[in-house]
Amino acid sequence: MIKVGIVGGTGYTGVELLRLLAVHPDVVVTAITSRGEAGRPVAELFPNLRGHFDLCFTDPAAGDLDHCDVVFFATPHGVAQLTAPGLLEKGVRVIDLSADFRIRDVALWETWYKQPHTAQELVSEAVYGLPELNREAIRHGRLIACPGCYPTSVLLGFLPLLEQGLVDQGDLIASSASGASGAGRQASIGTSLAETSDNFKAYAVPGHRHLPEIRQGLEDIAGSGVGLTFVPHLLPMIRGIHSTLYANLLETEVDLQRLYEDRFRDEPFVDVMPVGSHPETRSVRGSNVCRISVFRPENGKKVVVLAAEDNLVKGASGQAIQNMNIMFGLSEKAGLLAPALLP
Repeated sequence: MIKVGIVGGTGYTGVELLRLLAVHPDVVVTAITSRGEAGRPVAELFPNLRGHFDLCFTDPAAGDLDHCDVVFFATPHGVAQLTAPGLLEKGVRVIDLSADFRIRDVALWETWYKQPHTAQELVSEAVYGLPELNREAIRHGRLIACPGCYPTSVLLGFLPLLEQGLVDQGDLIASSASGASGAGRQASIGTSLAETSDNFKAYAVPGHRHLPEIRQGLEDIAGSGVGLTFVPHLLPMIRGIHSTLYANLLETEVDLQRLYEDRFRDEPFVDVMPVGSHPETRSVRGSNVCRISVFRPENGKKVVVLAAEDNLVKGASGQAIQNMNIMFGLSEKAGLLAPALLP
């Protein structure tokens, strides 16, 4: 059994890791840390886990993480870069769900996250954990930078088009909308029920922290620079991301449906839907699947791609476990086969 530790087990991505790992056939969770909740039973804070975990939260300084095979960081940015180096030195693999190791340009990271990076020597080693793009590198990695929720949907949606050089990569548009859980568990006025219910709005239009990550990923796929307009929105719901992507075709004779079906045919967690289908966020709620549809309105030059995912699963914790499965030579689907929740 793989011994797993979780740093930051009290947030939404932390409890989602616990929910999914509770039924993983090859894993035992041996350590869950939280300074604020140290000594408190996990099932007391999260009653949905009663009967699945009898662990208590421990202080990160207790040393429990040193004996793990892999440690997940479900923490705000700035935390993993402080602790991950010591764990790596002890032979512990690290999967970071924060943004600490996603952006290879350290100066750019420091500009967007407004703090110095304290583990710059590890940034170039970190593998960007999008399995559909970097599966082999993930297999041999010891430090995985798990993609953000918005970037996952945008990169998967544009992937086949950019790989084949079929669109004008200087004019890409991503209009994405997320449920309120994407902002984390910490209370804030902007994500309270009275503020989000019966409301829909764009935010961070001048620039969102996921923008440089998305641009970097698109450029890796395309092999050169891209022009990207990214506009995020807040949906009046808890879970889910829906991204509508726009690009201009350089040739119109391509069979887009076949292109997407062929590219993702062997990908267990990307579902290319039938012609004319529109993916819905509720169809992926609680699952590790990203559902994609592709359109060419009025048979013109514009291609429109729709991508829906659960921001806490394929957009975070589920994808992190998918990475772990690959790293340890397990079935990639292990612990991740539960269907979406309906209604």
